[in-house]
Amino acid sequence: MHTSDFLSIGEVASRTGLAVSAIRFYEERGLVSPSRNSGGRRCFRRADIRRLSFILIAQRLGLTISEISSILSRLPGKRTPTSQDWRKISRAIDRHISDRIAELNRTRELLGGCIGCGCLSMRRCRLYNPDDRAAAKGAGPRFVLGDQWSSVG
Repeated sequence: MHTSDFLSIGEVASRTGLAVSAIRFYEERGLVSPSRNSGGRRCFRRADIRRLSFILIAQRLGLTISEISSILSRLPGKRTPTSQDWRKISRAIDRHISDRIAELNRTRELLGGCIGCGCLSMRRCRLYNPDDRAAAKGAGPRFVLGDQWSSVG
């Protein structure tokens, strides 16, 4: 391979917007595997920019490093992933994205009113969550997390 096919960690950081330390962290976790030049410096393939960008997006969606690692393990290790490879990966997180969108929509709808957190500080909370019945479903803002008012009572 030609040296222009590889990027330094600084170039990858500049292109992805990630800190060099974050890229090293992802390398330690096996999410990217740069090669080393004769001087021991990391050499990233251009395809690593896509991997790192995917990691950034997946983390913003709430996926854990372990989940991201599991998903990325489906990509070929010895060749640059194709668009078909990436389509398979996108299908793997589609359900997570749909769930996240639903949660964000519930939050938008409910945040101004009773969210089932147990504070009972608003008049509406006393109507929708009398005696903090939502607590029987677990901790946290139960209605935003998906519990229905009718299933609380």
